[in-house]
Amino acid sequence: MKLPHHLTIKNGHLYINGLDCITLAEKFGTPLYVTSEDRVVEQFGSYKKALGARYPKVQVLFAAKANGNLAVIRALARAGAGADVFSSGELHLALDAGMAPEKLLFNGSSKTPADLRLAIEKGVKVSVDSLDELHQLDAAAKAAGKTVKIAFRVNPALEVPTHPKIATGLATSKFGIPHREIPAAYREALACKNIEPVGIHCHIGSQILDIEPFVRAAEVMVRIASELTDMGVKLEFIDLGGGLGIPYHHDTDPAPSPEDYAARVVPVFRAGLEACGITPELWVEPGRFLVADSTVLLTRVNSTKSAHKQFANVDAGFNLLIRPAMYDAYHEVIVANKAEAPLTTEYTVTGPICETGDILAADRKLPPLAPGDIIAVLDAGAYGFAMSSQYNCRPRCPEVLIRGSQVSLMREGETVGDITAPMRRPPWQR
Repeated sequence: MKLPHHLTIKNGHLYINGLDCITLAEKFGTPLYVTSEDRVVEQFGSYKKALGARYPKVQVLFAAKANGNLAVIRALARAGAGADVFSSGELHLALDAGMAPEKLLFNGSSKTPADLRLAIEKGVKVSVDSLDELHQLDAAAKAAGKTVKIAFRVNPALEVPTHPKIATGLATSKFGIPHREIPAAYREALACKNIEPVGIHCHIGSQILDIEPFVRAAEVMVRIASELTDMGVKLEFIDLGGGLGIPYHHDTDPAPSPEDYAARVVPVFRAGLEACGITPELWVEPGRFLVADSTVLLTRVNSTKSAHKQFANVDAGFNLLIRPAMYDAYHEVIVANKAEAPLTTEYTVTGPICETGDILAADRKLPPLAPGDIIAVLDAGAYGFAMSSQYNCRPRCPEVLIRGSQVSLMREGETVGDITAPMRRPPWQR
């Protein structure tokens, strides 16, 4: 199995950033998320370098929904990243991490009045998803005595090769305004007293392993940019979104890099802008690519069972990593304490949740397993802990961050008391 360079195998054990996963599991317990900060920063740098070599004004925004740990966002902020935020909570995280308001974009198809007021208060640009939202934002900005900078989110109506639940640029998607209606939306925005349209935004989907859809999206966006420029909109940025995928099947998935992306997309982007004589910033919003392979989820085998197939029952389930259950997603797994042992036995790795669909990895060839073995689920840094839950009253696990050879908790594990603390006894039960 091909491994990224921050994951290595030595003396039969899996290592991350040169630290033994078994030692980490013994120190912090399992289940356990372990993240390499160095890998996150490296991936950010590869994006920034590839785009910056081809266009002079680039801003990389981290899609904060992919991983909401403040330590991860802080590391990206220190590297120069901004963020695409999808809630007031993510906006607070980005600001707390040290990101400047001008490097943030408040995205989302269903913002509350409180969301809009917060964006105005903090001076954050808003990606507007409907004309209804536009007028609510205008009214809120007027009440605050401020002007708010906006983009509209464009629905480019593009088919993309990914899971339908994460294809966000389809004509049938809930996101954005149909691209043919965008010029009229900007005319309406220009008529608003407290709105300043300064950008355009799109996002076509997630986990896309083909560059061609990104090229088509760029073509749509520069065409719209030309129309908007002709009507007097002064564009400060064009946000092409994120979505570049990673090779979850390490040996077989295509693995386009930021360099591949930039080599195909930026020439289309530059040519379109040169034709209309403008030089706005190029914004992109990678999430998964920056954080996914930085992280392993370590989980301990509780028991094995031979039924219609061999099961390995572990202490992490879809309460901690829901992607396999939700998207039929594939994650490579390695037995971290038997990483060099022959793969002789087929197991289905199942979690402790009271659902038949609680399967982390189906029908995988692994070494013979025994209680106490540690299985590492790879590529768990995106939409792992971020989508976790307390289902079955299971406290969420700790998260550990590694920088160089330094290791530290970046989130303490929960207790049952943390789950019950917000609960209240109604007066009739006292």
